[in-house]
Formats: sequence, structure tokens, C-alpha cells
Amino acid sequence: MACNSATCQSGGCYREDNGDRVDDPFPQPPPAVATESTQQPLSNGKNSDSAFCIKCKLKESMAAAFSSSSASAQVTGGGGGGGGASDSSRFCGDCFRSNLYGKFRLAVTSNALISPSDNVLVAFSGGPSSRVALQFVHEMQMKAQKNFDASRDRSLPVFGVGVAFIDESSSISIPAEKFSQAVEEMRLVVSNLAPPVKEFHVVSTESIYSSDSNNGRNRLKDLLNAVADVTGKEDLLVHLRMLALQKVALKNGYTKILLGTCTSRIACHVLEATVKGQGYSLAADIQYVDARWEIPVILPLRDCLAQELNIMCSLDSLKTVEVHNDHHSGINALITSFVKLLQEENPSRESTIVRTAGKLTPFHFNRMPEPDDCNMQLASQRRQKKYNLKPNESLPPESFCRICNSPLKKSDVKSYKLENQIMSAEDISNGCCTSCQFQILPKDISLLEHFYSLLPQQMVARGEYSCLGEDRWLREQIQDCLLSDTEDGT
Repeated sequence: MACNSATCQSGGCYREDNGDRVDDPFPQPPPAVATESTQQPLSNGKNSDSAFCIKCKLKESMAAAFSSSSASAQVTGGGGGGGGASDSSRFCGDCFRSNLYGKFRLAVTSNALISPSDNVLVAFSGGPSSRVALQFVHEMQMKAQKNFDASRDRSLPVFGVGVAFIDESSSISIPAEKFSQAVEEMRLVVSNLAPPVKEFHVVSTESIYSSDSNNGRNRLKDLLNAVADVTGKEDLLVHLRMLALQKVALKNGYTKILLGTCTSRIACHVLEATVKGQGYSLAADIQYVDARWEIPVILPLRDCLAQELNIMCSLDSLKTVEVHNDHHSGINALITSFVKLLQEENPSRESTIVRTAGKLTPFHFNRMPEPDDCNMQLASQRRQKKYNLKPNESLPPESFCRICNSPLKKSDVKSYKLENQIMSAEDISNGCCTSCQFQILPKDISLLEHFYSLLPQQMVARGEYSCLGEDRWLREQIQDCLLSDTEDGT
């Protein structure tokens, strides 16, 4: 039937040239009635699917949840790791957390970073990265404890966890009251974690000296004052911090040191090392495992962005503590600003930098030492076959810089002999990488021996051990060809 109403909105008829409406042979559905939900703008100006989590597709994404409030800046603006919209904001809170923890767990399991017999020391600075690292390790430990309690034979022990904070108040100006409050807040964070109980260590940087604290503090100040370059002084503090972590780990029986180093920090380090001429040793610093140290160092957050870690702390209300303004200076400051600008233009820049650097060939110490457990040995052999890695015993030991412990090129290592345990200024310089020679060592040759006397014993012994270790390895390789004392060679 033809519709005679001039106000027909059924959409099921059309008008002929004479103005009358007739039945439409292919009627269209009537237009949707505007409701409160359809009147609201779609999230991010895209289709309605963008308002839901890209993983579960059931809950509202974080971008949609924060789009009407100022908190959206934390999700799409990126705090600490760069800005711009990212895939993180397209997850709901639960899926985002599951995804981030999945990255952490995958890094731990696929690289055998933590075994049941380990005792892990978490380096805790109070920032978002180390806070998330502590939380994730704690959750892995809790799950291992539940499995242990539920098992009948209880064959797999539960790995231990400790927390260490490096006190740098002697080298960085920090108000005493603020420092004491920050340490107390960190202690509270650790104590509030559910059992198993985790011991909290506060270790001063000057503890790397075996002498009393006052003498150690004075030697540390003299050592830092002897470095004129701003970037060199900042890098030296990083090396001393690692020595302090190594010392507390050895003293308290820890088998691994866990750092909260994330993709964003590694991306900055890649460019910093390139600019400073550390391209040869760069591959050593960006892997999941760094076993050149007596206590191996692991980086399970290597695949996580600083932006994601900030969001994680906000979602789970993880308490962070600001001890001092963690600002960089010199070359490090320029690189940090540059990477931040790149990240604002393209949120994938940091990951791209790390992936590109990841194509460098790792060193033999960028994997865990062979475990005693048979199952762990089989897993280690499979990884060696997958990545075409040679057994450690078939490789000569590396020579390491006595300052930063970075591996040195064989062509850059100059031989020197120790006479009466006294080293000349030239010997001191020859035992360091070109970056440390340029940025840390005094330019005046007459000051080198005094600078050498201020170094902690761990640095002094490092260069001597490298040379002795290589001589020992060469002797072992040709042992079958050597004549014993009882043989006359006939």
C-alpha cells in the first residue's frame, strides 16, 4: 500500500515523480533510534571495537576508560618511557597486566634465568622498573611456594629472594631527612609483601672498600673528584654500584642479581655506547644474562617498556619511592632527551633500537653457567644448539677493562708485566677500554698512579686476573703437546 503520510519515516517506501509514495520492493530498515549510548562519541574517533580490549574483547580498553579524564595522559602520553598512543592502551587492565607479566615470565623460563635452587637478589632503587621487577619475582616465588606445599615429594625447592638498595648519599647530595624517609618506605614495601620473607639490605657505595666507612667514604670522594669529565663520573658511579651489588650478593649467599633494566633504558644505552666508542662491548650489556661477573646478572624486564611499567604501578597501586632526582648529565642527558623525542614521534622507536642492537653476536658469558641438574643441562644444551653457541671451554677467556669490566678487543689489549706488584702509568692505561681512557682516566699522566691507588681492590685485581686467565687457558689448550718434567723429549 502507498503511504499517504507526508511525515512517513519508515524507510520502506519511496517517492515517485508525481509526489506520491509507493511501496519499496526492497525496503530498508528504519533508522536506529538515538539512545544515550549511540549519542556518545566513539573511542579515539574510530569504530566501536576500539572501545574494547583487543585481547578479551569483553572489557573496556584503558584508552576508552581514560578518554574522558585527565588520566588518559598516563596511558597515551607515556610517563618516563616516551609518549604517543601505543598498543598498551588498547588492553583492559586485567589483560594488560597478564600480557606484561607474560613477557617477564617468558624471559625467565626461556633463558633459564631463575632455577629452584637459586637465591635471587633484586636491586631495588624505588622506581617503577625495580618495583615491578620485585612484584613479579615475588609472585613467581609465591606460586612456587604453593606448588611446593601441594606436592607430595617436595622435590623442587623454592628459590629465595632478597632486596638490596644501594646508598649513594656519599656521592650524590641528598637531604638526610628525605633519605631516611625513603629508606624506611622501601623497607615497608618489602616487609608488606606476603611470605616467604625477604631480607632487605641497605648497602653504601663506599662499602666496596674493605677499610672503615669514614676512610672508604673519603677514598670514594677522592676517586670521583679525580674524574673531570661529567659523563665519565656518572658512568663510574654505575660501575661502582655494580661492585657494591656484587659484594652484598657474595657476602649473603645470593646466586643471581636481578636488575629492573627495561627496553627504554637499554635503547638509551645502545646509543650512549655507540657515541662513546663502546660498540665492540655493546652486545655484552643488552642480553638477558650477563655472567662475566662472579654473581651473574639477569634482566627479565628486557622486553618491557618504561611506559608499560609506569602503567602497571598505577593500575596495581604499587608504591614507588623517589630517593633523588635520577637525572643524567653530559652525553647521557643528550641521548635520553633524544630517545624520548623519538618515542614521542613513534612509540615503537625504543623497541626498534633494541631489536636492531639484538642482532649483535652475544659473548660466551651472555648465558648461564652449566647447571648441575641433569634436566637443566639438557635445556642448556638445547639453547646452545638453537643459537649455535660454542661451549665455554672451547673459547678463550675475555680480557676486561679494569674500570668498567667491558670486554676488550684482542687487538686493543697491550701486554704488560707486573714487577713487584707495581704498575706504571702506561700499564694502567693499557688495561682500560678507550672509552674509560678518554672519559674517566686523568689526562695528566703524572696523576694516573694516584688515581690507580684510589680504585677499589675489585677493579685492581680484574686486569691482572684477565691476563693470568688467558695464559692459563692457552696452556690448557696445548697441554697434550707439552712435555712433562719426567720426559726427556727422545
